[in-house]
Amino acid sequence: MNSSRSIIILFWAAVFVFPVNIVFAGEPQQEQVLRTLYGLMGNKGIFMSEKENRISSIKKMLETPDINEIQRYEINLQLFNEYKTYISDSAIYYTKQNIKISGDLNDRDRMNESKLNLTSLYIIAGIYIESLDILKNIDKTELSDTLLIRYYDCYKQLYRSYSFNNPNAHLYTGKSSLYRDSLLSVLDKESNHYKIVYAEKLFDEGLLAESKRILQDLINQSDAEDHEKAVLTYALANIYRKEGDVDKQITYYAISAICDIKNTIKENASMQALAVTLFEIGNIEKAYSCIKSSMEDAMFCNARLRTYEISQILPIIDSAYQEKVRNQKSELQLFLILVSLLSLFLIIAVIYVYRQMKKIARIRKELYQTNLKLNVLNEDLQLTVDQLNKTNKKLSDVNDELSESNEIKETYIGHFLDLCSTYINKLEKYQNALNKKAVERKIDELFRMLKSHDMIEREVRELYSLFDNIFLHLYPNFVEEFNSLLIEEERFNLKPDELLNTELRIFALIRLGITDSSRIANFLRYSANTIYNYRTRVRNKAAVPRDKFESSVMKIGAIQKI
Repeated sequence: MNSSRSIIILFWAAVFVFPVNIVFAGEPQQEQVLRTLYGLMGNKGIFMSEKENRISSIKKMLETPDINEIQRYEINLQLFNEYKTYISDSAIYYTKQNIKISGDLNDRDRMNESKLNLTSLYIIAGIYIESLDILKNIDKTELSDTLLIRYYDCYKQLYRSYSFNNPNAHLYTGKSSLYRDSLLSVLDKESNHYKIVYAEKLFDEGLLAESKRILQDLINQSDAEDHEKAVLTYALANIYRKEGDVDKQITYYAISAICDIKNTIKENASMQALAVTLFEIGNIEKAYSCIKSSMEDAMFCNARLRTYEISQILPIIDSAYQEKVRNQKSELQLFLILVSLLSLFLIIAVIYVYRQMKKIARIRKELYQTNLKLNVLNEDLQLTVDQLNKTNKKLSDVNDELSESNEIKETYIGHFLDLCSTYINKLEKYQNALNKKAVERKIDELFRMLKSHDMIEREVRELYSLFDNIFLHLYPNFVEEFNSLLIEEERFNLKPDELLNTELRIFALIRLGITDSSRIANFLRYSANTIYNYRTRVRNKAAVPRDKFESSVMKIGAIQKI
């Protein structure tokens, strides 16, 4: 059972523990690391399981029969190292056990080591007074070189942490700097520890370029995604923050957060800093995810200082996030209502067209019956050949006009039904696409679709193209005959890919019997005043009397049977 569980953990670890620089190759570095980080945030449990298994293995060593106190001390020290940035309370427990063991053994070195370990934990937990008491009770003259480094480092961290949100911050920051100088004086100048502390000093003194060079060199020296890399990249991100380079600031905070997750470091600052940066650039959703993850880690670790810092930021980000969610829901509901109303309108339009078709069919039937009666009447009256021919000619003209009227109606009704059906299908697909984006919570993509005018403009162009084709099918010589009504120098010359221009389209509608400027304006998406100006301008170019120009247009052409 344990073997199977270990295999599963190793599999997922292999998936998520790829080095950041090879994930999603081809994307910009910031997008690579952010994509990796968001994937890891939802799978922190994988690394926590590994951590718990490692801790369990160490704890089992305490159950070994007949182990001596020194062996127990070393096992407790291993547990301290595993717990110190994971669960501070557990680390404190095992450190206190070691203090007791050291006392029983009367071992001053181990006692001082355990006290310094406890001090570092108290600083993480925000227990500053006790930390200071422990440090004051340590005689630094009896400390080894290694413990002296720890001693100065604890003082530096204590005063630096205590300066946060303190009215006398400058006083404690100054004390922290003094202990940092003492720390630098005992560190090996070739060690990474010295270089990291020295880079911090340069940062505080405003020497950002030199500090950045040291940190970047240290990062380049190792590909390991360990705790040291998390510290280095966090420090480098702080430099870019001071320089105002937001992209690199986000990149290195994210890399630091990735290292923290992979090393199961719950006492971390990078995720919190990344959340603040994302919030500042308006990425509310990602900022909320990061600050929520940071708070979960701080509370899990019981890092009081970190929890306090996050609690100052979380309400601001949470409030902005909740407001954005409310606004998105309201806008989505509004757009869905509008789409539904448009669909309803089209259904009503189809029903209206269907009724009109039935009405036209009834009229055609009545006209047919009237023609039959006229033929019977002509036979009964036995008109003369000349009179009969004359009457038949009149009836033929009437029938031609009726045929022309019916032909126009049948042609436009057929195309209008096809167009309505097409629009209903398009709207249904568009509504399904909107609904899918809404269900998948792809709000940014949904807004882009809803705010785009491309669909409307495309459909308007298609409508005008369809109108031009149908009209010229009915009146193929319209352009030539219309130009013959104008003086020669004012005639229209169309482009190679142009069937009708705006002026010709206006008079095409007039030829179909639509003479009201408002109706023409609605169809062509202009104002009524603009249509009136177009009509006046064209009449002024007429070769025939201006008052007879539009009546001459009405006589243009003859229907070509489709």
